Amino acid sequence: MLLIRDVFRCKPGQAAEVARRLQRTIPGTEAGDGFRNCRVLVDYVGPYWTVVLEGEVDDLGQFEHHMANYAGRPAVQEAMRGYTDLVVAGHREIFRILPPG
Repeated sequence: MLLIRDVFRCKPGQAAEVARRLQRTIPGTEAGDGFRNCRVLVDYVGPYWTVVLEGEVDDLGQFEHHMANYAGRPAVQEAMRGYTDLVVAGHREIFRILPPG
């Protein structure tokens, strides 16, 4: 299982808007791509104006399916229209989740 984290460094004062937009994309990502445990995180201690979208997938194939279809969804296009004007940088992290024990 993999944990996918998209980390956005927002322009000052824009983190709440980016977080709100990302939250709107979660239902389609879970239903259409099989992501689980999706959530949006905002900074508490760390670099200011940081927003993280994270979720879990079974394998890289599932993630690749998501990447091929995500931006083409009308709901995502509407939610994320112009979001690049709200951020200054970002990156993606992919972690393998180890089984217990």
